[in-house]
Amino acid sequence: MREVSVSVCPVPPEQRPVNEYQELKASWFFSWVMLNWPQYLRKLVWVWFISWVIFCPVAAASFAPSKYPGQLILSAATGASFILTLVVIRLSLGWYYIRSRLLSSRIFYEESGWYDGQTWLKTPEFLLQDQLILTHQVQPILTRLRKTYYGLAGLLAGGGLIWILL
Repeated sequence: MREVSVSVCPVPPEQRPVNEYQELKASWFFSWVMLNWPQYLRKLVWVWFISWVIFCPVAAASFAPSKYPGQLILSAATGASFILTLVVIRLSLGWYYIRSRLLSSRIFYEESGWYDGQTWLKTPEFLLQDQLILTHQVQPILTRLRKTYYGLAGLLAGGGLIWILL
């Protein structure tokens, strides 16, 4: 990717959308969404399993394991799914923030602190660069997150149907 002239951009480097994208992409947590599907799902399953281990004793307080094993498992799974949903929401918030920064034609930035915010109108070169990154890098990530939400909703709906049948 050709480097757009930085001399015309008054935004500090760490607050430029492209650099914010690079930083998010390199972070331990937010990079999960960029893994291939099996690795990504493995991370989510680990979060769910750890949450399930935490919620299982809570569910056991409501449903005796010997009398209601199905309800115990489903209620613990629902609690674990709640934690997993919070994790996916956090992933989404980070990536949607980057999307909004790349999509916007104006960049709000702070020169030296919270009290001196400025707005810079992107040049056509910056707009084009940001649009390319948005289209080819960020949109597939957001699509994957959307599919994750659909999968979570399907699992919760399936769990609800099983609950009714118990």
